[in-house]
Amino acid sequence: MKKIVKPILVAAVTVISAAQVYADGPKKLDVASTFGTNNFLGQVAVELGNNISVATGGDVSLKVHEPGDLVPALEVFTSVSTGALPAGWDWVGYWSDIVPVTKLYGSLPFGPTPEVFSGWMWEGGGLEILQSAYDPYNVKVLPCLMNAQETAGWFNKEIQSSADYKGLKMRISGLGAKVIEQLGASPQLIPGAEIYTALERGRIDATEFANPLVDINMGFDEIAKYYYFPGWHQSASWMSLIINKDIWNEYDELAQKQITLACKATLQRSMAVVTAENMKALNKLKDKGVDVRRLPEPVIQDLKNAWGEVRQQEIKDNPLFAKAYKSLMSYQALVKEWDELQEMPRDSED
Repeated sequence: MKKIVKPILVAAVTVISAAQVYADGPKKLDVASTFGTNNFLGQVAVELGNNISVATGGDVSLKVHEPGDLVPALEVFTSVSTGALPAGWDWVGYWSDIVPVTKLYGSLPFGPTPEVFSGWMWEGGGLEILQSAYDPYNVKVLPCLMNAQETAGWFNKEIQSSADYKGLKMRISGLGAKVIEQLGASPQLIPGAEIYTALERGRIDATEFANPLVDINMGFDEIAKYYYFPGWHQSASWMSLIINKDIWNEYDELAQKQITLACKATLQRSMAVVTAENMKALNKLKDKGVDVRRLPEPVIQDLKNAWGEVRQQEIKDNPLFAKAYKSLMSYQALVKEWDELQEMPRDSED
């Protein structure tokens, strides 16, 4: 009897041990970033890693790799999906050819404020819709950075009317690309690390990338004359940590909650610092002689009209986009009603 029982006990202990290892998940996640750590968008991935380490008591950490070190930037999603890489750090809109609804999360023209977008994502159903689109690709998504409203971009010629977009070769991504296409422009999708060279060599005439806090480290002011506002094409946009779901499921429930908590903390801090830091960076660019301008109001209106056409086509062609857009607009209307009730003159120092 002892000879029979003993192997069973050993086998049971082995199974328990294996289950415990499986529940704990990997201690270190290699993360392929689509942004360099020389700018804010990449630096936040490092900060997220620090927050995860704190939240998990050092049990989980991230190793953030520069763009191209592991795979080309625009192959990160596919690599995470197949399990070739455990994790990535991205701009959600990069994957719109694979997951069309990410257009809305990455760059919604004339969309809501970052505060509204953030509330909808985490508390209004936005994350559930996005995750449902990622599930078929075996990818877990954690939106951990909300980038504030961008600029209209860097241009080598003045934009005096919407006719100036005709024939313009511009690096721009997402739904904004479809909008300027309506005005006769030629949009180009170019990863961040390659934009400077493309602009310098004349492959493109203009580019948008992010906002002053990020752009100041990209060197665009060296080769572009005009810096236009507002960022009509991207009022807010998401960067996320994506993890292969097989890897994610190896973590127990506590570790998953700790990682999610670290993600939310990273989001909160980024939203707290970005507006003031953007203005500081913009003032530095002005001091360097950058010509900062606002697009003429008729141009903004023409862009908005073009967006209306693009939006209706997206709603018609993509049921999940239609669902997400309706959900976001309902959430925004709810918040707007509250804001209107609370509207009052605000104190300020002259």
